[in-house]
Amino acid sequence: MRIINEPTAAALAFGMTQTIQGQTNVLIFDLGGGTFDVSILNLDDGNFCVKSTNGDTNLGGEDFDNRLVDYCVESFNESCGIDITGKQGPIQRLKT
Repeated sequence: MRIINEPTAAALAFGMTQTIQGQTNVLIFDLGGGTFDVSILNLDDGNFCVKSTNGDTNLGGEDFDNRLVDYCVESFNESCGIDITGKQGPIQRLKT
């Protein structure tokens, strides 16, 4: 027994539910709230081989959310002339 990362587990679960003839490569990515992980597996007639796995612990869904909020704040400032940077109430409403 061993611990495997989420994309590898997802690829294995996918492979076990499919009837794949021959050999194929599969790329699985997991974009979580705080991380982005990727695994590449080779599936060959029911045999699984993890070719590579990697991730970025500084990139995740929260980062995308923050970029969208920043974009909206800038757009609002340009169109209305009101800067809401650092104002907790409006920023929280945007995040929600």
